[in-house]
Amino acid sequence: MTGSQIALPFEWPADPRDDEFLVSDSNARAVKVLEHWASWPVMTVVLVGPRKSGRSLLARIFAAKSNGTIIDDAERQPETTLFHAWNKAQEERHPLVIVADAAPPEWAIKLPDLRSRLAASPVARIGAPDDALMAALFERQFLRRGLDARPDLIQWLLTRVERSHISLLRAVDVLDQAVLERRKRLSIPLARATLTEASLMIDPAPTLPFEVQ
Repeated sequence: MTGSQIALPFEWPADPRDDEFLVSDSNARAVKVLEHWASWPVMTVVLVGPRKSGRSLLARIFAAKSNGTIIDDAERQPETTLFHAWNKAQEERHPLVIVADAAPPEWAIKLPDLRSRLAASPVARIGAPDDALMAALFERQFLRRGLDARPDLIQWLLTRVERSHISLLRAVDVLDQAVLERRKRLSIPLARATLTEASLMIDPAPTLPFEVQ
């Protein structure tokens, strides 16, 4: 994969799904928190991060390796369900991963007992993708769609697509559709026209004169 920072998660025995979650500086700390679950102060962690960031996949990989439990989209679950799951994890000494958009206090919890328990739980946080991860994700998404994305195109996209997992996926989707509809090779001119039309292109940072525009 593109970028020397990209690696498979965990130092544990390989799992067939490991190559589905790419690790860079933007999510490495979250992986490390999960990897060292035996040192958690309690048997529950709150895994937070942007949507489409692979947080649910990371939780599933962890659960498969640790024999743990997952509660996904936790904000949409009854608070009593979370409360009892937290208690059960402590009683049985099996790790529980609670996947959410944000951790308390940003995640407003009404049940005082649950609020105090989650406050005592470590937080594993996935951040916005960095350059290494953005490049690797573009490469993987284009490959999955059978699109020939040259390295210069991917570098061009890094400065013109909003730095978020959702924006990246939207950009790949519209480019895939444009290639199919126009029957043209994926190129910088095609990407420029397509992303501009879809209002997905941002102004790039100042560039050197020799950079491809």
